[in-house]
Amino acid sequence: MKKLISLLLLTLPLVVLIACGSDNENPPAATTAAGATTDATPNSEPVTLRLGYFANITHSQPLVGLNNGIFAEQLGENVTIEEKTFNAGPSVIEALFAGEVDASFIGPNPAINGYIQSGGEALRIVAGATSGGALFVVDPESGIAQPEDLNGKKIASPQLGNTQDVALRAWLTENGLGAKESGGEVDVQPIANSDTLALFQQGELDGAWVPEPWGTRLIQEAGGEVFLNESELWPDGKYVTTHLIVSTDFLEKRPDVVEGLVRATVKTTEWINENPEEAKTLVNAQIEEISGAALPQAVIDAAWENIEITYDPIASSLVKSAENAFELGYLEEEPDLDGIYALDILDAVLQDEGLPPIER
Repeated sequence: MKKLISLLLLTLPLVVLIACGSDNENPPAATTAAGATTDATPNSEPVTLRLGYFANITHSQPLVGLNNGIFAEQLGENVTIEEKTFNAGPSVIEALFAGEVDASFIGPNPAINGYIQSGGEALRIVAGATSGGALFVVDPESGIAQPEDLNGKKIASPQLGNTQDVALRAWLTENGLGAKESGGEVDVQPIANSDTLALFQQGELDGAWVPEPWGTRLIQEAGGEVFLNESELWPDGKYVTTHLIVSTDFLEKRPDVVEGLVRATVKTTEWINENPEEAKTLVNAQIEEISGAALPQAVIDAAWENIEITYDPIASSLVKSAENAFELGYLEEEPDLDGIYALDILDAVLQDEGLPPIER
């Protein structure tokens, strides 16, 4: 008995040391950009990621990466991707508010609206997707050669308060012009892009400020000409057209999945830029599968030249867009976007992949 007691006394400190050593080997807690403290080790529990996107070339990353295996590879076998396609940004925000989508590729103004409407609680921008790709196309017979020629003319935008509508109205204001409803003489008509093309072909419109590929379609299918490429209005020609948002709740609960999604976006962006012809073919095939009609090759080739596929969210342009929306009366109060970005995961992915950091 004495020998047994002595043995227990000798082994007890060793047990304590081993137990302490085990605690020290656990990975340290990490704090996400959304403010939640989580384990740095990825959660291995299965989860479904409900991911939204549009059947549009400015949403090339999901169109390519969901179909060539990059997204599945980076998210891993424990993540089931449930794809959700949308036609407009406001519908994405409604779905996010209703808890029906966890992440989505989306345009800047709907993201701004969703962030402000939720008091800064509902969403975070975690990566970029596309820069550029908006054209102001006019009828060559309209006599529009300079800004003042727009007075009395009928100009279309895709939707009241959408990204291109805000850009058009802000540009009019900067050039001493204005829409009729705000006391100006330019007849700005929010019209769906497909209807804009038909009306342009019928000679019912003098011009339209639209995203790609509709700008190129107005040129190739309706005889329009470029009056202004919006890239000319931004520093270095860069401005956000599409970026990736996530539900704040999902980011807090599954930062490991968001990391996989961001990494998939980065890797797909690199693949697209290294394989543009293959990427265009895959994008067009997915557009056809979703919408029922592929783009003519001449359209996708020309439109592709007007966009830049990038994981940089180009934050400075988002701030300017929000200021324009406020000045136009689309936002009730001056926007505070200080918390809309959660780019720590993107920064870590870029460093891990040996890619240059994005500029702030």
